[in-house]
Amino acid sequence: MKKALVTGVAGFIGSHLAERLLREGFEVVGIDSFEDYYARWIKEKNIESLLKNKSFIFLKKNISSDDFFNLPQLKSFDCIFHQAAQAGVRKSWGKDFEIYTKNNILATQKLLEYAKEKDVKKFIYASSSSVYGDAKSLPFKESSPAKPFSPYGVSKLAGENLCYLYFRNFGVPVVSLRYFTVYGPRQRPDMAFHKFIRGIILDEEIEIYGDGTQTRDFTYVDDVVEANILSLNSPPGEVFNIGGGESISLIDALRLIEKLLGKKAKVKKREPQKGDLQDTLADIKKAKRIINYKPKVKIEEGLEKEILWIKGIY
Repeated sequence: MKKALVTGVAGFIGSHLAERLLREGFEVVGIDSFEDYYARWIKEKNIESLLKNKSFIFLKKNISSDDFFNLPQLKSFDCIFHQAAQAGVRKSWGKDFEIYTKNNILATQKLLEYAKEKDVKKFIYASSSSVYGDAKSLPFKESSPAKPFSPYGVSKLAGENLCYLYFRNFGVPVVSLRYFTVYGPRQRPDMAFHKFIRGIILDEEIEIYGDGTQTRDFTYVDDVVEANILSLNSPPGEVFNIGGGESISLIDALRLIEKLLGKKAKVKKREPQKGDLQDTLADIKKAKRIINYKPKVKIEEGLEKEILWIKGIY
């Protein structure tokens, strides 16, 4: 049986990925430190089904802790899926950047050091479209300049660069996946769709930063998980955009959510936030060509599934 390590396993994407790996016949060790970025009960609910599976082992640990690599459950792995990160563009400014440095940069470096000493067949790093910054040319290609527009984006690009360094110098078989605005069941409560849906259901005021014309390439979580699985067969050292293949403005997405819920939103517009991008759109031709990545879930279908999940937790 193949053995996989999933960091950030109690998070949005990590929990979905661990479930898929178990269905694929992997033995999975999942790690999460339950950082207090959002409510712990949400993360605990994310891994309820995982904890019932005999092929899953859970460790509550921070990768940066001194004793991390001495744990007996971490002797060897066929593959590592590094999903753990301190999330959030808006919170990454000022004194909080120290947290991003620890959890996004130092933790990645320590995990790469571990992989360097082990016979790991693939190290898959969860990067972000935030590495591109506020680029003027769409769609973003992997060859586009990487000029982050936020400290969060800087930390994710630093992790990518570390992955490449360990690939070139030590042969660690890394693959970096640049996720474009992932949504779906278990989405973090600070993300737009979660806030929009929750606000409409509970009849609360919804905040939109800017005029709502900013566009995003939204990617359904199952498509992101599929990209991780496909990347197991990728040549090492590659970087791939993982997007939904089309973009929609925030205001149009809100109108679609209103239509699906049959209820109007109470909207309050606020000033644009530092670090927020105006537009994102992924060029996914490279991922299609090399790993056969083809996003399957359209925005309306994905939103219907997220709505059902949010109705079940609030």
